[in-house]
Amino acid sequence: MSLFWEFLQFIFYLMLIVIISKYILVPVLRKLAESLNLKAKTVGNISGIATSVPEFLTVSFSAAIGLLHASMHNIISSNIINIIQYLASIYINKNQKILNKKAIKIDLVLVLLTILIPILILSIKIEQNINIVPIFILLFLLFYYINRQNHKLYLNKKTIQEKQIEEESKWVKGKKTIIIKYTIYLIIIAISLYFVGDLLSDTLNELCIKFNISQVIIGILLGFVTSIPELITFLEAQKHHKKNENQEDGVIEATNNLLTSNILNLFIIQSIGYIIYEIFK
Repeated sequence: MSLFWEFLQFIFYLMLIVIISKYILVPVLRKLAESLNLKAKTVGNISGIATSVPEFLTVSFSAAIGLLHASMHNIISSNIINIIQYLASIYINKNQKILNKKAIKIDLVLVLLTILIPILILSIKIEQNINIVPIFILLFLLFYYINRQNHKLYLNKKTIQEKQIEEESKWVKGKKTIIIKYTIYLIIIAISLYFVGDLLSDTLNELCIKFNISQVIIGILLGFVTSIPELITFLEAQKHHKKNENQEDGVIEATNNLLTSNILNLFIIQSIGYIIYEIFK
């Protein structure tokens, strides 16, 4: 089979993962979050999890066939592209002033660290293997804690009465049916993504081994394509809240989407990649 044909298959399977994530997975998770009347921060966190699914698949399948370096460069490039896309979405929606909020600034410092940490690891040539997983898990918990406390301190504007109304509204009649319905959707989506990811892994194997394409190049390409869902959610979050004349919530949602996606990519998904690599090597 020719290099051109393998490359076309590579692009096709990647785009298929992105399309499923963008047009099916992300909307389902967003509808589930909004039907439960969740806060902008929580919706952003859920979107961050959803938009990290392509990275999870590409890193997992890359590691399973021995392409650990490709998975590492996938994560680094994804995290860098995510913050560029986030800033672009902020400027497109003219929400620059909201970036001056202290809580947003602290979150963006954490995002920058998700880029600097892997670059530092590569530059000083720290051996990357399963031994680094416990450190990554601890860092993930630390980043999550800082983000949570940050929002409690600087963005907790709701009164006690508003919180009580919000909590009560989550469990009104019909919510359980909605949860069950969307859970079934998510299972079907996950199965679909798994099969596409399996096909992608075969193509990756051909490109890197048979045609001797550098793992660095493959990883960067993966990073570009798997970051497309984040761009969509950054823009849609701000557009959605702008209609309701609440632009700050749009930025909060987009920022938490960015932070959740980046810390999942680096600390959790990369750790899974190390574990899978050790199992299959």
